[in-house]
Amino acid sequence: MSIVVLQLPSVKRKNETRPKKCPYCSGETFQRWGKVSKPVRDNRYRSVQVYRYRCCHCRRTFRHYPGGVDRADQTQRMRKLAAICWMLGMSLRGVELVLPAFGVRLSHMSVWRDIQEQAKQLGKRRHWQGVRVLGLDGAYVQGWGKKQPVLVAVDLGSGQPVAVGYVNEHDPRAVRRFLEPLVKRLGVSVIVTDDLASFRVVAEKLDVEQQICQFHLRRWVGRSLYELRETVPKQWHWILDEVKALLDELPPEGSKRLFELWKQIPERRVGQSGTRSPLEQLRYLLIRLSEHWASYRVFDWQKEVPWTNNGTEQAIGRMKMRSRTVRGYKSWPGMQSALMLSGSALSW
Repeated sequence: MSIVVLQLPSVKRKNETRPKKCPYCSGETFQRWGKVSKPVRDNRYRSVQVYRYRCCHCRRTFRHYPGGVDRADQTQRMRKLAAICWMLGMSLRGVELVLPAFGVRLSHMSVWRDIQEQAKQLGKRRHWQGVRVLGLDGAYVQGWGKKQPVLVAVDLGSGQPVAVGYVNEHDPRAVRRFLEPLVKRLGVSVIVTDDLASFRVVAEKLDVEQQICQFHLRRWVGRSLYELRETVPKQWHWILDEVKALLDELPPEGSKRLFELWKQIPERRVGQSGTRSPLEQLRYLLIRLSEHWASYRVFDWQKEVPWTNNGTEQAIGRMKMRSRTVRGYKSWPGMQSALMLSGSALSW
């Protein structure tokens, strides 16, 4: 049996320190202007002492809250506890029923607002963190009556999602609108994706390196080689074996060798039905691998770049696991907040 220990924010009854600056003018000279007792919803305290201060520069007054307390009536640890309970698989009403055991009563709508708030705070923190290697992958999530396309961006250094967009991964324009602000704000220089044309086009437009996920690549090529072995004349089977060996080794000169293999296969006309003959399919496979060879081996000369997109897949897996336990999201803002939070693996 495994035990998970979750550390919640601490809450202080009163604040022993003075504020460092005025929230209105950033002044640093204050005069204490009384204190009030603030009722709070917390598992330990029913109220806390809050001091008021008057800025000697702008002469405005403000409250200086103790640790773990802000303007909300719930303390920060209770808001986080509610969000964690939801992430662990409870429904909103289930969390509403559990919290009284901690001495706090919240409606299910208050729990939902806590979840959205935690997601927004998580997004703000991630926006200020630099991300050099970004994983991208699409998924479908149930929302407002049908499955909706989403695009997930994950920091592959930490394995945590940095953004979720209402984007179809097959639409290069939509992918660029989603990715371009992230590249500029986070300093992204490498993206790890599967071999969709939309990702390839956007990577070229934004001038970032692209590493194709080796798992997706080898699965696609392996399936293609298996099917071609059944249809291509046996005299060409040695090319299939060489393609497999090149993918296993990923040598720098692989692109040139694939192009040489492509030239050895005679070109034939496509049939009247528009379908490619087996040899034409083999020629297409060879030229495609040759053209994109550099994107298959970025990880070989940039050590911090992973060779698969497993970090993104794992984050999406956590999102899907939590989505299956709800009845579908009713709006995009709610879906976005829930996906960001559930994909973060309690790392917030």
